[in-house]
Amino acid sequence: MWAEACALLDEAERKHRHFFELLSVPSARPVWEPPADIFADGSELRVVLALPGARAEEIAVQITPTGIQVDTIVAPPAMSARANVMRLEIPYGRMRRRIDLPPGHYALLERRLDRGCLFLRLTRETP
Repeated sequence: MWAEACALLDEAERKHRHFFELLSVPSARPVWEPPADIFADGSELRVVLALPGARAEEIAVQITPTGIQVDTIVAPPAMSARANVMRLEIPYGRMRRRIDLPPGHYALLERRLDRGCLFLRLTRETP
């Protein structure tokens, strides 16, 4: 019985520490991760990301050492203050997608936004 009591006290102390660790971690704003398709064609890669409602001038594309990163913010449509939400399925807010690519150095050849999709064409550079 003494061992059970000690075990319960240890568990309560662990939960207490875990709770305060969670409080000390700064909360990050939610980020949507849009779906992506990747196609390979020789030394070129084509990446398609679904970004409904995104504006081309507000999309940041960055080539990283391991792949690409795409960031944007999509504002919800303007609605009357009296409107009640009946269904909300389209993501709004911050969107970020990191995509790892096969090893190599890449250059962005083409970037266009069409029908809610971002189309990227990259080529693998030879050293």
